[in-house]
Amino acid sequence: MAKAPPTLEDITGDLKRRMEGALETLRKEFAGLRTGRATPALLEPIKVEVYGTEMPITQLGTIGAPEPRMLTVQVWDRSAVGAVEKAIREAGLGLNPASDGQLIRVPLPPLTAERRAELAKLAARYAEAARVAIRGVRRDGMETLKKLEKEGEISQDLHRDWAEEVQKLTDAYVRKVDEALAAKEADIKQP
Repeated sequence: MAKAPPTLEDITGDLKRRMEGALETLRKEFAGLRTGRATPALLEPIKVEVYGTEMPITQLGTIGAPEPRMLTVQVWDRSAVGAVEKAIREAGLGLNPASDGQLIRVPLPPLTAERRAELAKLAARYAEAARVAIRGVRRDGMETLKKLEKEGEISQDLHRDWAEEVQKLTDAYVRKVDEALAAKEADIKQP
């Protein structure tokens, strides 16, 4: 029994899923960028060197935001407190944690204009990485279409039409990245 030729939905469904993954990664990276408000997402990407391996900070303690300019990490294992404190300090976020037993307090200093500019540049780098990932997905989709045409599963006209759809999908996701970047930059720049 011969297999049915793929449909446009088969191809764009997979591409959409992969482009959505790139957008979701960007959202997580943006959540880790510090704006003026304390949010547990700021510390979540941090990896801690402990027990002879690297572990996400979320597997070592509970992150809280008791005040608008303060984060706390309630570390479950007393022996990991120093490692968690060191990882926060070295994460490049400009934070200076202080431990009080198993509770680590992380005050968020007000952002300087210079730090806001650095964060905006970092956000732009994250957005560009997401655009590159989306364009990579588009390239894979175009190669799939080329292969299907070469194998005789789709016609030249269908290839051209589907390629236009893949390009429209790519443009839509790049626009979403641009919108997310504009929103994050506005968030970073507000005092």
